[in-house]
Amino acid sequence: MSAQQNEENQTKGADKRVNLRAPLIIQKVHLDAERPVFFGYSKNISCSGLFIATTNPIEPGEQIDLEIPLPPPLNDKIRCRCEVVWKRPFGKHLPFEPGMGLKFVNLPEEVSRRIDEWVKQQN
Repeated sequence: MSAQQNEENQTKGADKRVNLRAPLIIQKVHLDAERPVFFGYSKNISCSGLFIATTNPIEPGEQIDLEIPLPPPLNDKIRCRCEVVWKRPFGKHLPFEPGMGLKFVNLPEEVSRRIDEWVKQQN
């Protein structure tokens, strides 16, 4: 499979989103302490998950504990378990930003509802 076909397949997976997303730039994303230092930042969020831009994405199917600050007026910090749904590798020849799509596994319903309301206000 060519690099272009592989990238197209990964993009199709990312386009299966059901919920609205809003841009959310968070410079510091903290993952569980069992992993080596992780550098990445959130690009967008929905009530069901988020995209983290990173040159070192985690493999799909793996689960991680994630802690991120939420923007005003939410002014909260959430910590929940997430599953990597898809990843996009780094490559100078690839047109899309590298990173991974995460699905919230155990986000409390109240927090999910608040995020969804905030996202709708942004769109």
